[in-house]
Amino acid sequence: MTIPELLLRIVIAFVVLFALARTMGRKEISQMTFFNFVSAIAIGSITANLAISQNLSIRNGIIALAGWAVFTIAMGFIDIKSKKARKLTTGEPIIVIKEGKIMENSLRSTRLDMDSLNALLRQKGVFSLKDVDYAVFETSGQLSVLKKIDKQPATKGDLNIQQTPSVNPSATQVISDGNIILNNLKRLNLDDNWLTQQLDNNGINNISEVFYAEVQKDGSLYIDVKDDNMIH
Repeated sequence: MTIPELLLRIVIAFVVLFALARTMGRKEISQMTFFNFVSAIAIGSITANLAISQNLSIRNGIIALAGWAVFTIAMGFIDIKSKKARKLTTGEPIIVIKEGKIMENSLRSTRLDMDSLNALLRQKGVFSLKDVDYAVFETSGQLSVLKKIDKQPATKGDLNIQQTPSVNPSATQVISDGNIILNNLKRLNLDDNWLTQQLDNNGINNISEVFYAEVQKDGSLYIDVKDDNMIH
């Protein structure tokens, strides 16, 4: 392949890919569902072959890209018209926190661990699970969060309510997936004896009953027990 031909292929591949991206719409970029992910890989592979592979002619490369784009757009229309097809191609949103309780089965089905869930919550400005009423893991991989009523925009300052002094700078997890995080306890100048006492005060006799727990800013302990029932 000569250099002029290579440059021509690169320019054509870019122009065609840019035009198709604009045609397929913003959903392909902003919402990475299962189908969008497969579509992006396929279009990227075809474009790469169009740019550098002599085995694929420019004409056939353009036809392949256009054909895949038409298929993607057609699937988009089918998704709009059919709920069953949409469920198959994009999946369904999954509730991972319901009425303040962590749904362990939902976490397992979405392959989310507690560290990942906390990271997604922090991206939404939520630094404690105790503040969350509902959290939904969307088909795009984003987390939608509904805070509890007392944690929503109207602040304690707006209502002239005296705020409880903070003991810790932020909420800190001390039990995750049923395991004690000793390093975090030590950082808070606490130990497993304190944790056991707190659990006992809440009617929990065995740590195996706890899925997640975190020490709040005011020093109290938020606890989520295992096997919360989820009503579909």
